[in-house]
Amino acid sequence: MSLPIAVLISGGGSNLQALIDKVEDGTLDVDIRMVLSNRASAHGLERAKKHSIPTCTLSHKDFSSREEFDGEMVRVLKETGVEAIVLAGFMRIITPVFLGAFPGKIINIHPALLPSFAGAGGQADAAEYGVQISGCTVHFVDEKMDHGAIIIQAAVPATPGEEVQELAKRILQVEHRILPQATKWLAEGRLSVEGRFVKLAAAKVVSSSGSRFEANNDFICLINPPLEEGF
Repeated sequence: MSLPIAVLISGGGSNLQALIDKVEDGTLDVDIRMVLSNRASAHGLERAKKHSIPTCTLSHKDFSSREEFDGEMVRVLKETGVEAIVLAGFMRIITPVFLGAFPGKIINIHPALLPSFAGAGGQADAAEYGVQISGCTVHFVDEKMDHGAIIIQAAVPATPGEEVQELAKRILQVEHRILPQATKWLAEGRLSVEGRFVKLAAAKVVSSSGSRFEANNDFICLINPPLEEGF
């Protein structure tokens, strides 16, 4: 039985599209019951509608506190039968009200190699710092921003002095691969957390070099744990 999930967004929704594509090609067995955004202008809502996925907009500005906003999100999502949450560019800090409703079932994609460069400006902060390697992280969500146990990371080359938009594009290519992969592992019940460590059960690696791949022949990135077939 497919895991019923909701995807929370605030913007363009390209990571949402990556999830939808993997669902539709049969690689990812989840049921996206709802796409919820705190911004009515989020293009990701249009992406969802094109695929007949129910959407909901709740503006955080209409609530007096983060807890009240999260409580309303929980109410709406629970009505759909959602059991797990994927944050795909959702630009809000989650409170214990929301965490308690979906314990151990909330994951987030962040465009930096955590614990470095947490926060909304991950790519820009990394570029300004002059790093030689950047990347992205999928992690479980806890009470602290971009802090929860790490599920999978992808590292890409960075060129000091390049435009942050170029680095962001490179990172986004691998975001679109590791978020669906982590969602699949979550749906299959193969992830367990012990302290700061996430253990992956019964991984089937494509090959002995499965942690490396070329993206459009432009660069080589390192992904760990390795991607499985279809990702």
